[in-house]
Amino acid sequence: MPRRDDLHKILLIGSGPIVIGQACEFDYSGTQACKALRDEGYEVVLINSNPATIMTDPETADQTYIEPLTPEMVEKVIIKEKPDALLPTMGGQTALNLAVALAKNGVLDTYNVELIGAKLPAIEMAEDRKLFKEAMERIGVGVCPSGLAETMDEAEAIATQIGSYPLIIRPAFTLGGTGGGIAYNQEEFETICRSGLDASPVSQILIEQSLLGWKEYELEVMRDLADNVVIICSIENIDPMGIHTGDSITVAPAQTLTDKEYQRLRDASIKIIREIGVETGGSNIQFAVNPNTGQVIVIEMNPRVSRSSALASKATGL
Repeated sequence: MPRRDDLHKILLIGSGPIVIGQACEFDYSGTQACKALRDEGYEVVLINSNPATIMTDPETADQTYIEPLTPEMVEKVIIKEKPDALLPTMGGQTALNLAVALAKNGVLDTYNVELIGAKLPAIEMAEDRKLFKEAMERIGVGVCPSGLAETMDEAEAIATQIGSYPLIIRPAFTLGGTGGGIAYNQEEFETICRSGLDASPVSQILIEQSLLGWKEYELEVMRDLADNVVIICSIENIDPMGIHTGDSITVAPAQTLTDKEYQRLRDASIKIIREIGVETGGSNIQFAVNPNTGQVIVIEMNPRVSRSSALASKATGL
C-alpha cells in the first residue's frame, strides 16, 4: 500500500503499567511503531502512564505525555495536539478499551480523529464474544459450544445447556485472562463467574465447553487496505489447552502440524481477518486442534498485537 498523505500527526496509546512477565510486548511493539511511523515522515504523539519503558524515551516520539490512561486525559491530549489519527492496536487491551470509549462517547468524531489499524466495528466484533461467534458461523469456521451471560442466572442456564464440567469462563474485554478460569464443579463455577462478571468492563462472560488437552496454536496475520493478507508465522504452545498462553512455552514455527493441518489454519485465519475487518496491521488468531480427530476450533482473535506478536517478530525478522 502507498503512504497515506492525508495523515500528518498520529496519536499512539501505550499499554500503561507493565506487570513482571506480562505486557512488555506492547512496549516492544509500540516502540517499533513509533520508529516506523516517524521514518515514514509522520509526526507521532504518544500517551502512556508508565515512564519506565523504552517507548517513553524522549527520542521515540515527537511528543510524549506520561499521564493516566483515561478517556478524559486522552481527550485533553487530542484537544492540545489535534492529531489526524489514533492508533490503538499497539497498546494491548488498555489501548483498545480506551479507543472504544473515545469512539462511543463522540470524542473522535468531535475532533475529527480517524481510528486506524482497526475500526470500531472490527474491535467490537473481535472482542464481543457473541458477535465473534456469529461472525465465525457466517464464514463456516468452527467455534466451541458456548453461551454469553451477563448475570449469574444466565450463567447457570448456559452451564445446564452445555451439560458437563469442566467449563471455561472468559470475561469480555479483559487483558491476560483476568477474572476467568476453569471450573471443575458447581462451587468453582459460581466463584469464577462472579469474578469474571466483576472483571469485565461490560459485565459479560463467555462460558464454553472445555477443550482441555487439545493442542493450541496461534497464527500471526497481517492485512492491508488493499486486502492483501500475509501469515507472518505459526506458533505452537508446548502446553495443551488449559494452560494460559502467557504461562506456556511457545515455539515458532509450529512443530507438530502436518502441512494439511497448517493449510486449514492458514485458510481459516485469512477468512477470519477479512470477516472481522482489521484493515491494517497485525492480528493474533488462536486455534485448538483435537489431537485425536484433527477437528479445528477457533478460540479467539486479538485485533491488535499480542505477546505472540513480539515472538513472531523476533522469529521472522518482520
